[in-house]
Amino acid sequence: MTLAELQELERDALMATYARNPVEFVRGEGTRLWDDDGNEYLDFLTGISVAQLGHCHPRVVEALREQAGRLMHVGNLFYTEPGMRLAKRLADLSLGGRVFLCNSGAEAIECALKLARKRRQGGDFVVVEGGFHGRTMGALSATPQESKQAPFAPLVPGFRVVPRDDAGALAAAVDQHTAAVLLEPIQGESGIHPLDPDVLDAAREACDRHGALLILDEIQCGMGRTGTLWAHEQLGVTPDVMTVAKGLGGGLPVGACVAGPGAASVLEPGDHGSTFAGGPVIAAAANAVLDVVTEDGFLDGVRERGDLLTAGLRGLGLEPRGRGLMVGFDLPDAPEVARRLLLEQLLVVHATGPGTLRMLPPLTVTGDEIDDAVTRLGAGLG
Repeated sequence: MTLAELQELERDALMATYARNPVEFVRGEGTRLWDDDGNEYLDFLTGISVAQLGHCHPRVVEALREQAGRLMHVGNLFYTEPGMRLAKRLADLSLGGRVFLCNSGAEAIECALKLARKRRQGGDFVVVEGGFHGRTMGALSATPQESKQAPFAPLVPGFRVVPRDDAGALAAAVDQHTAAVLLEPIQGESGIHPLDPDVLDAAREACDRHGALLILDEIQCGMGRTGTLWAHEQLGVTPDVMTVAKGLGGGLPVGACVAGPGAASVLEPGDHGSTFAGGPVIAAAANAVLDVVTEDGFLDGVRERGDLLTAGLRGLGLEPRGRGLMVGFDLPDAPEVARRLLLEQLLVVHATGPGTLRMLPPLTVTGDEIDDAVTRLGAGLG
């Protein structure tokens, strides 16, 4: 089927919720993608931090094949080993406590919001400007971006918004009625903005003072993306609840809400659920990803390659921000630049708005591939 035929199918059969680029990808391996004409691209987006180990990583593929050949789905009325093992590993590698497995980041956020609201019934939430937590109604209500919220008002009530880098405003917004403070350690969709450490410290202190939960959204910045397994490990602040998704499945849909010991027993049978969550095939893939990311030296390599990417961008006169292999920089007319890089330089990146370009290469990217990407970027910037 040609690209033109696919575009016709899209017009006829799909809701118009995406502005797709005029490229059909048909194959991937590592940091490389190929389109239907056989052109080879360098992927520095990875499906927005999803193909964490690159495309079709052999250990993930093997885990999928083996599990799919034995059992694909029975639902959560019964036991299967891969999901139970995944939950235990996630808890042990992060906050302890217990885990709710789900299918996406937005679902992980919904679980966290419900947990916090049940724990302090009627309580409200504090979020910061520029945050993005998903597009379901609860997650969207926690996403204070007018362009995304306005068409769907009225939203879920009870969300207070404070400026992104104002620790004092955040502390003042938390009181005895606050169910939770919800933050991304590094805001992704708004353009790769690491939160000021003072804001995170203020959030932790205010939550402790008023008995609220601190929820950290590690959906994009977690799973080794910043050079540690979880971004908050570099910040000296431990949350009560953490949400994970995107790179956890290595390309397959999976999410998790991890509740530390103090919040682990809030939800009870019947409070929450999901038909497909924790299924054996998806959980097998996530376990394979964890196997790789937690190997000795792997995250050291992510930090080293992140430094290499940052140095390369600075060499082009850019001012990158972020951590590890989660990098963004300001650029005029970023959407047009991203499109030109895709079509002319065969470099896959993403504009997170009119003035920011985002780069999220696989954690397995090589130094030579980083050099190649910087060269293509420089050529595209002219």
